[in-house]
Parts: sequence; structure tokens; C-alpha cells
Amino acid sequence: MKKSFGAKALVFTTPTWIIGTYDKSGKPNACAVAWAGITCSRPPCVGISLRKATYSYANIMDKKAFTVSVPSEKYIKQADYFGIVSGRNENKFLRTALTPIKSELVDAPYIKEFPLILECRVVNIVEIGLHTQFIGEILDVKAEENVIGKDGLPDIEKIRPILYDPEASTYHGIGRCLGQAFSIGKGKQLS
Repeated sequence: MKKSFGAKALVFTTPTWIIGTYDKSGKPNACAVAWAGITCSRPPCVGISLRKATYSYANIMDKKAFTVSVPSEKYIKQADYFGIVSGRNENKFLRTALTPIKSELVDAPYIKEFPLILECRVVNIVEIGLHTQFIGEILDVKAEENVIGKDGLPDIEKIRPILYDPEASTYHGIGRCLGQAFSIGKGKQLS
């Protein structure tokens, strides 16, 4: 028998993404988000959800752009810090000693030290309730050469992204590979 938990934002897993923005004066900012994911494959888009009260919300509304910097496990402290303080009150890049790099495609910075970057132009804004979802079309994906696998694509086991459990408020690493998608389900015996 299954236990009911009621209507909650409870699903595994959510990403730990760092969203890069500029404010009206050009000051770089970064915030941590977990309410995020792929929303479309053609055109390639991601969605991130922020509360209106956040500094990043205002920055995205103004610039209509953001970046997604995917931190590796070795940057867990910095990633957590980006979700603790507001860029209104602190220079997060100065405090973390990370480097904001101006995107050549959108009016937003990304984090040089993080292995995987998405540069996004806002194409839709959806008011949901407590959060507003920004749909960003991915204009480019950048990856450090040392995280590219034999197939020429970013390798999850080399990137080692941080996963977030929203109910327990804990971070996790990735597990072992379970098999090839769209392949392991092919076969006569499925039980």
C-alpha cells in the first residue's frame, strides 16, 4: 500500500543549477535553482522557476536572458552559498572566488570554473503561483574539454553534477550507470 503525502513538490531528483544574470548596472549575479529542467527538445529549451522577490527574477525580467552553469561536486560549497545569500547584499563572485564570464550570445554571465554551461534567451514567462517559470531557448551549450566523453558529448560521470532532494534539503552525487536508454527495455523477457 502506498502512503499519501498530499500535494507537494516531491519528486526525485532535481538539479542544482546556478543561474547567471546581470542587473541593470551590469553587476554579475548567480543564484542556485532546483526547480528546473528541460522543457522542449526542438527548439532546445530549459525552464527555471524563481520567486518574484529574488534579485535574479528582476534581472531576468530586465535582460530577458540567463545562463545555466552546472557545478561539479567539487563546487558543492559554492553552489550551496549561491542559494543562501542574495546578490542584492553581497558580491557572490568575490566571496566564492569564482569567475563570471560574459556570454557572447546573451546578456548574462556564466561561471568559468563550472564544467557545463547553457546560454539561454527567454522565450516565454509563465506565472504559476509562488514561482514564475522562465522558459529559455538554449542558444549554445559549452563544456570543458576534460568532461567530454569518447562519443564527443559531455559525460555525466566526468561532470559529476550535484543533485538536490527538495524534501530532505540534501545534496547527492550521481550513481552508477544502469544501462542504455531505449535499449534495455527491448527484449522478450521484461519481468
